[in-house]
Amino acid sequence: MFEMPKSAALMLQGGSLRCLFTAGVLDVMMEREITFPCVGGVSAGSLCGINYVSRQPGRTAQVNLDYVNDKRYMGLESFVKNKSVFNFDFLFGELSQELLPLDYDTFYNSPQRYVAFSTDCRTGELVAHEKGVSEDILMAARASCSIPLMSPMVEVDGRHCLDGGVASAVPVDWAIEQGYEKIVVVLTRQKGYRKKPVGRTMLRLYQQKYRDWPLLVEALRLLPVRYNELHAQINRLERAGRIFVIRPKGPVQVSRVEKDVGKLKALYEEGRRTAEEQLPAMLEYLNK
Repeated sequence: MFEMPKSAALMLQGGSLRCLFTAGVLDVMMEREITFPCVGGVSAGSLCGINYVSRQPGRTAQVNLDYVNDKRYMGLESFVKNKSVFNFDFLFGELSQELLPLDYDTFYNSPQRYVAFSTDCRTGELVAHEKGVSEDILMAARASCSIPLMSPMVEVDGRHCLDGGVASAVPVDWAIEQGYEKIVVVLTRQKGYRKKPVGRTMLRLYQQKYRDWPLLVEALRLLPVRYNELHAQINRLERAGRIFVIRPKGPVQVSRVEKDVGKLKALYEEGRRTAEEQLPAMLEYLNK
């Protein structure tokens, strides 16, 4: 009989709407009652983690599939009105409170350790916001999802923060430093994917937008290098049996702001299939 190790952590990469892959993986885990003691998420991964801790299979997929083409949720109108492509006021407000209610009681009372990761704009470094410690863990998740240039900074826990993916695509090092012996990582890009260097035009946009935040600009400039180094490290740790990785098998043809519901559904189903296929190996890894 399977028994979850107490020193196990589940780490979730972001990727905006590519998180539909993660949603499929987590729904299978919830249906099988696989509950990790610690859940950490970056960017959209932090939102997937909330629905995992609140024990609401299907909610992440439903939010995105039902509302991706709703002007209240995402788009140019939201960017003009709220300075953010994703309307977090709607997501954490009416959507989570009335339309597709988040189970706040289960989330806040869960014994699971939940951590949302953001980037400190002053230092360019990773910040871990923990449920029960952070002054506002849902605001921290909002910060974790706030994409540079596409969202304003979020003030939480005494810091100005943006997307956690700037500092780390998925904080495997944090989980290791915290002493977790079994670490399952869910990625939203295929093996071998690497980011290209930041172009001159994009770098100038960063420098203009964040001229008062030089260390943030430097973190953004170095993002592709750090991303590629991290994924090389993930591959090494995976080969050594230190971590277990669940990822898409091939290139993900879904953009950050994908509007094609068919593509999003297909990615969700791919996540489910991949989880089902890798479940025996994952349980074996966790039981070693």
